[in-house]
Amino acid sequence: MSELRWNPVMREWVVTATHRQDRTFLPPPDYCPLCPTKPGGFPTEVPEETYEFVVFDNKFPSFHPVPPPPAVEGSDLMPVRPAKGRCEVVLYSPRHDATLADASQQDLIRLTRVWRDRYEHLGQETDVDYVFIFENKGTAIGVTLHHPHGQIYAFSYIPPRIERSIASETAHFEATGRCLHCDVVAFEVADGRRVVAQNERFVAFVPFYARYPYEVHIYAKGHLPSLSVFTPSDDESFAEILHAVLRKYDALWAMSLPYMMVMQQAPTDGVRRPGSHFRVEFYPPLRTREKLKYLAGCESGAGTFINDTLPEEKASELRELAPRLE
Repeated sequence: MSELRWNPVMREWVVTATHRQDRTFLPPPDYCPLCPTKPGGFPTEVPEETYEFVVFDNKFPSFHPVPPPPAVEGSDLMPVRPAKGRCEVVLYSPRHDATLADASQQDLIRLTRVWRDRYEHLGQETDVDYVFIFENKGTAIGVTLHHPHGQIYAFSYIPPRIERSIASETAHFEATGRCLHCDVVAFEVADGRRVVAQNERFVAFVPFYARYPYEVHIYAKGHLPSLSVFTPSDDESFAEILHAVLRKYDALWAMSLPYMMVMQQAPTDGVRRPGSHFRVEFYPPLRTREKLKYLAGCESGAGTFINDTLPEEKASELRELAPRLE
């Protein structure tokens, strides 16, 4: 069962997906459903002995192309509607113990093209308003499968955090005639203290307003609304920056750093929005090697993050780690 329930206080949809309680939870490596199927072995989602990348429909999706009817009736105050959409899984490697940080720059160029293909394919569906590409990595994030993979959610509506960002972009453009994110990039590059790595086309920095101690954002320096407008040179430059950030994260404490990685780009609802600007945001949950940044009362209840560190200091730590692009 999967449905959307409206929260009239916060004015946002909440997904109720009870079937996800039954999804596979941290199986032994020999029974990982995302590894290639071995001859005579446990049958997996990939009936091949190896692969580069694989994309398939999530078996425990939050959204469905043909969703079941809601379990309850809504009201004018609290409407309910079917959870229409798509959920896909993207496998990064046939190696169970690999991570995205192990990928070569050439691998990441190919992955960028996979992401672009899915963004465009899903975004062409008439009932898909936003294609959200993301990765949850590490037990600290709550992953249920350790095999290296990301996910793609095709929303039938604009998610609330994206909607809020769009409102800010629109207000800034109407007031200045400029893209808000282009101004953010110009500010961070000119200041320089929070820049972690950059090349000709992309820059990675710990934002001035970072909520997590080692939060890093990768921005296109030019005004690129989405993966759809990337040139081959953009693909290469983005892969170089992504590769550098992933390697720096793992070099920070000589461990595979857990994180949430989210990709923000233009909605696919057909509405022209001059403020849309491609970016990738990383939210690592650790504030030290042993200490988590918990989303406690102030963050979860009031919506105000408290960062126990200075972005300038954390950016300096990451900038000095290999690989260095400057």
